[in-house]
Amino acid sequence: MASGLTTLWKEQGPSSLWRGWSGKLFGYGVQGGCKFGLYEYFKKLYSDVLGDYNRSFIYFLSSASAQVFADVALCPFEAVKVRVQTQPNFAKGLVDGFPILYRTEGLTGFYRGILPLWGRNLPFSMVMFSTFEHSVDLIYNQVLQKRREDCSRAQQLGVSCLAGYTAGAVGTVISNPADNVVASLYNRNSENVLQAVKNIGFANLFTRSLPVRIAIVGPVVTLQWFFYDTIKLLSGLPSSGGLNRRMEEANLST
Repeated sequence: MASGLTTLWKEQGPSSLWRGWSGKLFGYGVQGGCKFGLYEYFKKLYSDVLGDYNRSFIYFLSSASAQVFADVALCPFEAVKVRVQTQPNFAKGLVDGFPILYRTEGLTGFYRGILPLWGRNLPFSMVMFSTFEHSVDLIYNQVLQKRREDCSRAQQLGVSCLAGYTAGAVGTVISNPADNVVASLYNRNSENVLQAVKNIGFANLFTRSLPVRIAIVGPVVTLQWFFYDTIKLLSGLPSSGGLNRRMEEANLST
């Protein structure tokens, strides 16, 4: 990671470290809003239908459903961002990148990576949300040993941040192979998924760029949960995750 940053700094200058920031900011802002909001919707929907029979299945199903729609919104931003980062002469950012990509590749250029993007983000989202939910349960029931409603706002946000970082790190490990495939397809280093796997190498799918992704994604997911739960608490809603009140009382009484 350090050698890569040094090489990038020497060859392309300090501005290269911020290349593609607008695509990251706006793209993942839109995606995050869709993902978190739709996750809450689908979790309630599936909980009403399935009850508490298998909570992990509800978490997986809810997060996957939300991620499908969120990635449709993200994909155009991601397509421009990757090209701006890897092709210095492509465009300066989103404003000129969108028309250039449309002119050169048409609408298909914006969604060329949608399938591998789902392949990367669906496992990440499913593992991330499930890990977050179970981490919150563990912290309240085994560490704090009290109900969420009995904790202060600061404590609730602390739980969300700790569970969020854990969830982000675990999700990154699971999704790293697909992330490398997506990057290879967007950069046109490979024409299809099988060729991308062959070019990258099976072992490198799991290890390449993993420390960098954990260093970036962990704090990003933590901040997402922090801001999301801050808004919920200020709106009079409970923080995210955790068992429902009836199940909490049953667990704490045992």
